[in-house]
Amino acid sequence: MAIAPIAQVNTLAFDIFGTVLDLGGSLSEPAGRFLAEHGSAVSGARFWEDWRGRQRIEQYQDNLFMLGHSGYRETCRRAFIYCLRQHDVPFEYADVARFMDVYDHLRPYADAAAGLQRLAGSGRYRLVALSNGEQSYLEKLARDNIGVPFDDVISVENAGVFKPHPAVYRTAARILGREPAEIMMVAAHSFDITGARACGFRAAYVNRYDLPNEESPYLPDFEVADFHQLADRLLAAPDAA
Repeated sequence: MAIAPIAQVNTLAFDIFGTVLDLGGSLSEPAGRFLAEHGSAVSGARFWEDWRGRQRIEQYQDNLFMLGHSGYRETCRRAFIYCLRQHDVPFEYADVARFMDVYDHLRPYADAAAGLQRLAGSGRYRLVALSNGEQSYLEKLARDNIGVPFDDVISVENAGVFKPHPAVYRTAARILGREPAEIMMVAAHSFDITGARACGFRAAYVNRYDLPNEESPYLPDFEVADFHQLADRLLAAPDAA
C-alpha cells in the first residue's frame, strides 16, 4: 500500500452505510421474513447479497445517465424490487413501501460506535458524516441510531450525484473549508476510498468485509480491520499514523 505522512489530516469523513451502519445485520432478517410471507424459500442472507449489489448498480446508473441524486432510499427500493423479480417473488408495491420502513431501524456496528466515541472524545479531529443518504435522513440516523456527535453531516445531495463521483468529494471539501489533503475518507468500500484519493483526500480502509483494494494507483494510506484499530492508529502520535 502507498504510505504517506498524514499529520496534516484534521478532518475525518466517514462513510455511513456499510461502514458505520451494519446493513446486512439490520436488513437480512426482515428481508427473510418478507420473502417467507410471500412464499419464497430464499434466505434473507442470500437475498441480501443480490440486493446490496444491485443497489450500487442503481446508484451508478443514476450517475452514468446523469439523472442526479434520486435518493438513497429510492435506489434501495428499486434494487429490492429488482431482486424480488430476479428471485420470482410475487409482491405488491404497497407491501414494498411498508417494508422499506426497516431503513429507519438500521443498527451501527458495535466497533464503529465505540471507535467514533473515542475519536470524538479526543478532540483531535473534526468528525464528518459524508454519505449517499438524504440530508434529513442522515441527520436522523446520526442522532437516533448512531448516537455520535458528528461535527458535520454532509449528504451527496449537495453535489447532486452519488459516490464515487468526484463532485461528491470536491463539494465536501468546499463545504468544510478544508484542503483535500486535510480530510481523510474512512470507508469499508474500496470504491469510496479510490474516489476520495483521486480527489486528493487521504484515506483509511476499514476492511471489515475482507475484500481487496481496487487495481488503482489511488490506494488507502492504511488499512484496518475495524474501528478499534482505526482509533488506535489515528490517536497514536501523529507521525506514527
